[in-house]
Amino acid sequence: MNHLFIKPLDVLVLRGNKLFADAGSHGEALMPPWPSVAAGAIRSRMLADQKVNLSDFASGKARLSAEFAASLGSATAPGDFRVSHFGLARKHDDGSIEALFPLPADVVVDEQGHATRLQPTQLDACLASSYPLPRNPVLAQASPSKPRSGLWLTAAGFSRWQAGQALDAAHWIESAELWKTDSRLGIALEPGRHTAAEGQLYTSEAVALQPDVGFLVSVAGADGLLPQSGLLRFGGDGHAAATTPCSAALTTPNFADLAKAGRFRLLLVSPGIFPDGWKLPGTDPAGRWHFGQSSARLASAAVPRLETLSGWDLALRRPKPALRAAPTGSVYWLDDFQGKPDDLAALLQDGLPLTDPARRAEGFNAVQIAAW
Repeated sequence: MNHLFIKPLDVLVLRGNKLFADAGSHGEALMPPWPSVAAGAIRSRMLADQKVNLSDFASGKARLSAEFAASLGSATAPGDFRVSHFGLARKHDDGSIEALFPLPADVVVDEQGHATRLQPTQLDACLASSYPLPRNPVLAQASPSKPRSGLWLTAAGFSRWQAGQALDAAHWIESAELWKTDSRLGIALEPGRHTAAEGQLYTSEAVALQPDVGFLVSVAGADGLLPQSGLLRFGGDGHAAATTPCSAALTTPNFADLAKAGRFRLLLVSPGIFPDGWKLPGTDPAGRWHFGQSSARLASAAVPRLETLSGWDLALRRPKPALRAAPTGSVYWLDDFQGKPDDLAALLQDGLPLTDPARRAEGFNAVQIAAW
């Protein structure tokens, strides 16, 4: 596994999947961006370093060395390259890189700064519910309060969440302390004439990260092939970002202890593209999830509203198909685990199954595992 710290040199244009329509349209920035942004930037830089034309790569005419061919594959059939982690991070004065994580869906922080965890609960039989799993994720608060949004766990906070320990204000940071948005005014052009179109003003958002904030990217299948310095074209409009190798200490649980306990939590750290909507791939009709040579019962889940993924294929010069995905931060509770600890460890290395090899290489379906 190789790690890169990507630091923007300017604002970033991180578009979502919404097109501009009527006059006065507003384009919101997608923050954090999908991992495909990092995958595309790094793979493009690797090809540029080998002086490979993207058109030749898209048509299969590019000549790559054996090691680059094994890593990058082709435009339609990626090789061993895979983004295994992508997320915000901050660089400290001593040069260390701290990974940051969006607040998991099983944690609610109220306006007073108190953190409460959702608890999977077997409801009384007299309570009717359309919830499809055996246990309902129940939020038990002393008094009702609106939840705060835009919070990120620090590395220490994530370690405590992973161990099932209590969180407080020292363990999270607000998004306003990590980045700010910069509204930009634009005007549409008349096709073929490059003149301003009448009545076609629009606004869009650019993202300005704080000086110590960037992105941490972990890549498998590219040992010794990643750029060691220089710039990347990152996000829309090709804004520049510096890339440097770094070390990253992403915490991992004790898989033997989790297997012995017979239950655990699964956290999506990138959007999950699943064939059955929000359900984990490999879940049978009885609600049992199968992975590797192991299985566990899907007891409960906290999954926010599904999002739609899209993007632009730089090599093939066409939009990518739109896909529905479970959002980053979704949490699944699993019990009655039957299998080997090695299968749990493999989930962190390989992510959840994904039939689309291109989307798998881009870093979707990545997970972290925690105690329950």
